[in-house]
Amino acid sequence: MVHFDRFTLANGLRVLVHPDLSTPMAVVNVMYDVGAKDEDPAKTGFAHLFEHLMFGGSINIPEYDDPLQMAGGENNAYTTNDLTNYYIQLPAENLETAFWLESDRMLSLAFSKKSLEVQRKVVSEEFKEHYLNKPYGDVWHKMRELAYKEHPYKWMTIGRELSHIENATLEDVKAFFFKHYRPINAILVVAGNVTTEKVKALAEKWFGDIPSGEKYVRALPVEKPQQEHRRLELKSNVPLDAFYRTYHMAGRLHREYYTADLISEVLSGGGSSRLFQSLVKEKQLFSNIDCYHFGSVDPGLLTISGKLVQGVKMEDAEKAIEEELDKLKQEGITEAELEKVKNKTESMIAFEDMSVMNRAGSLAFYELLGDPNRMKHELEHYSSVTREEILESSRRLFDNNNANTIHYFREN
Repeated sequence: MVHFDRFTLANGLRVLVHPDLSTPMAVVNVMYDVGAKDEDPAKTGFAHLFEHLMFGGSINIPEYDDPLQMAGGENNAYTTNDLTNYYIQLPAENLETAFWLESDRMLSLAFSKKSLEVQRKVVSEEFKEHYLNKPYGDVWHKMRELAYKEHPYKWMTIGRELSHIENATLEDVKAFFFKHYRPINAILVVAGNVTTEKVKALAEKWFGDIPSGEKYVRALPVEKPQQEHRRLELKSNVPLDAFYRTYHMAGRLHREYYTADLISEVLSGGGSSRLFQSLVKEKQLFSNIDCYHFGSVDPGLLTISGKLVQGVKMEDAEKAIEEELDKLKQEGITEAELEKVKNKTESMIAFEDMSVMNRAGSLAFYELLGDPNRMKHELEHYSSVTREEILESSRRLFDNNNANTIHYFREN
């Protein structure tokens, strides 16, 4: 059970403290409630660009990494379509260094043409390397555009087009920062060998004077239920033919999120899973096959993807997948299968909770979802899923009209 204290500064910054005196370390996690879904459709990739710009130095601390390394700390960040997260781990006795660093870039990020130019080049190269020149690198650009017609999940965190980042101006970047990277839109979690009293004092000292900012009110378009199976064929210089299919699934706070998550485990969670046993091991149609999702806050996509064994026809591979899904829709799963995936999920949650850094990140995420106490009840949500729910959810999820399919063929 994760214990924590929670308070809010006058400027709206939400602070959660999770003391764990068994470790000599401390974690400072700052989560901003901004992701790629909050971008202007004509100026995408900005949330991810900021993941880089925030390490470009602030007005009072030109080099972010130098003082952190001197304090024995390490840091990193990530951006998703839903959020942006920055985290530091360092010896608890040097905790104030993390407060100094994080508060200064929230207060006064150093905007300059030179910094923007440097990070713009970094992000542009990342775009080219991973999404334009890498085999299958374009598939998720295409799949998102195929599956979403309204919701901004239709573009990736790297951005919809390379030109959006290439053409970003300093004014665009400043406007995005002052709209989203303010205390009112942030969550600070401090975990490890700390006390709530000390964190309160440090939070007031370093974050208390930062202007609140205006609360960003999210009003995203809602994706309408899909009414037809959408298909796309791609051909490129890739090593093997590949199959991709997505189904719209429930968002993170919906009951059916948990059933879909367990279904993905039944289908491809390890060597004894259904798709691996049937399509890789027995029929030898795929060299690998996976079923997964991204845990999206809003309704997301459950994905089945795999590389075909050379010489296997795409229609045979697709038919074999659909036969497995039909079996699931008609017969459901056994009690043993349900128990196995629940046990695996319980182990994964327990393993994640062993790391104080993971606990800090999870607390921030559940606070972002609206209730950090929800973290304590995740296992109960999974444990209460029944075989009947799995069956009913499978029938809704794997509806043919809810599907998006990409056949990715290799040239020659």
